[in-house]
Amino acid sequence: MQSSLIGKIEKAKRYAQERERITFSDLTVTFRGDHDDYTLTYSKDRRWHCSCDFFRGWDVCSHTMALQKILEGMLSKEAATTPPLTP
Repeated sequence: MQSSLIGKIEKAKRYAQERERITFSDLTVTFRGDHDDYTLTYSKDRRWHCSCDFFRGWDVCSHTMALQKILEGMLSKEAATTPPLTP
């Protein structure tokens, strides 16, 4: 293996451990829930959206909260904050 590639692999490992280097600004994922697959997005307008029924009424759901936990340290302050629960 070439030494330049070895250096890149080592750098990638270090970067993977330094999660604070990463900030998401635009993201789309498919979340396999218990009952269906849901599309979650975080867009440049700094808002979460989920295709599940619960999100439509509350602007938050178990899927968005799970992603906030998974991406902890890599989200902006706004993206990491769950809105107050007011239907």
